[in-house]
Amino acid sequence: VECCANSIQSAIQGELGGANRIELCSNLEIGGLTPSREDIAALIGRVKIPVRILIRPRAVDFIYFENELLQMIADIQFCKKIGCEGVVIGALHKDGSINKEQTKAMVKAAKPMHITFHRAFDEGNNLQQNLEDIIACYCDTLLTAGQNKNVINGVYNLEQLVKLANNRITILAGNGVNHTNVKSLYKIGIRNFHLSGSKINPKGELETEALLIKAVIGKLEEIV
Repeated sequence: VECCANSIQSAIQGELGGANRIELCSNLEIGGLTPSREDIAALIGRVKIPVRILIRPRAVDFIYFENELLQMIADIQFCKKIGCEGVVIGALHKDGSINKEQTKAMVKAAKPMHITFHRAFDEGNNLQQNLEDIIACYCDTLLTAGQNKNVINGVYNLEQLVKLANNRITILAGNGVNHTNVKSLYKIGIRNFHLSGSKINPKGELETEALLIKAVIGKLEEIV
């Protein structure tokens, strides 16, 4: 279970809830952006579980100019230097195909860290070809809702992805994962789950609630 944390406090709540790993981002309300280097550095010393960092310089799309690619590579190198376990990346062409050149450049900068290709995949143009391209770029994990807006709508495609991947890449189901659907995702072969488990706090911000992470883990424990 990976907790998508919008802040240091959310990451701490995710660990308290029993998450196995943190994906740290900022601006979760717009799909997540790269967190500040200060927050990355602060979190590394605050939690005992592995931390992966979202590398995404702006919202709207995943089509990047050269200067944005260089910024992402610099952020990846910072994450590697400071001791992050992994990074979460992704890049597309305008037609919805995987930008393999940019992805490979980020993978090269990131290794030997763990590399997740994020939900840019869900805006892709071809489920099977996009998957094969990501595998060819040597990504370790694919975070996806099955090229849909959430895991419930994408459940058929998620099942197909598990079969198509055939253990060549880890399929990490994300967007809409909660205690009500995690068992059905497990039944189709999903073994890795990504969720923020968040509520709106008094400041109007999305913040992880440890009990919502615990609820998902509790359902999984009923199975295994």
